[in-house]
Amino acid sequence: MCRQFDGYFRIFRWDKLPKDARGFDMGCGSGRWATLVAPRVGELCCIDASGKALAVAKRNLSRFKNCKFHRASFEDIPLPDSSMDFGYSIGVLHHIPDTLAGLRSCVDKLKPGAPFLAYIYYALENRPRWFKVVWKSSDMIRRVICRLPFGARLVVSQLIAFTVYLPMATASLALERLGADVSDIPLSAYRNRSFYSMRTDALDRFGTRLEKRFSRKRVIEMFEQAGLEGIMISNDMPYWSAVGYKKRPAN
Repeated sequence: MCRQFDGYFRIFRWDKLPKDARGFDMGCGSGRWATLVAPRVGELCCIDASGKALAVAKRNLSRFKNCKFHRASFEDIPLPDSSMDFGYSIGVLHHIPDTLAGLRSCVDKLKPGAPFLAYIYYALENRPRWFKVVWKSSDMIRRVICRLPFGARLVVSQLIAFTVYLPMATASLALERLGADVSDIPLSAYRNRSFYSMRTDALDRFGTRLEKRFSRKRVIEMFEQAGLEGIMISNDMPYWSAVGYKKRPAN
């Protein structure tokens, strides 16, 4: 999980945060990223719209006394405006109806100059045509699975993780060790990740009804429209991981 965390946060400047920084994890889920952020900061507000997810996060983060928990959506983030030293949202903004509005809600909570990092599904614009065909096929399957009851979605997604994600990741790792370029092989990004990551990501990918994808250009546009500047997008997987800084008031 540390390798995956580094993939999301490699462009985040931890050294620029103030001492004992206060920030928030929007859409914290089970708290898997918060477990790696909490030791680095003074206070971390873990926010999720799901009571079940938040209960799991509380258990997983029980050893961290600097974590606070809030059940809320993007529309009603229970933090004062301009109060946070940083914020992030990993793999959530592409699952809400109005991504730009959600991004703006997060930026509202930041102090001027504070960073916000987000991971948003990419539009496959840097992939060959055959890759997009494979993805469209998988998306047709997702549209069926996501309508199942949660228990069934969970079981099916775990089967997909075991029968698709794991073999593809294992094959990619083997080919890479033989010197092959595996960057265009579907699911090759999981070759150095744990099976737990495959399971959770398979549920996120196939168990969610609403999924949107954004080009690099559109991510930059949304960040700018939300009031962020100094925007940087990682050129490495996972696409797109982006960070921006809340604009300071004009003098």
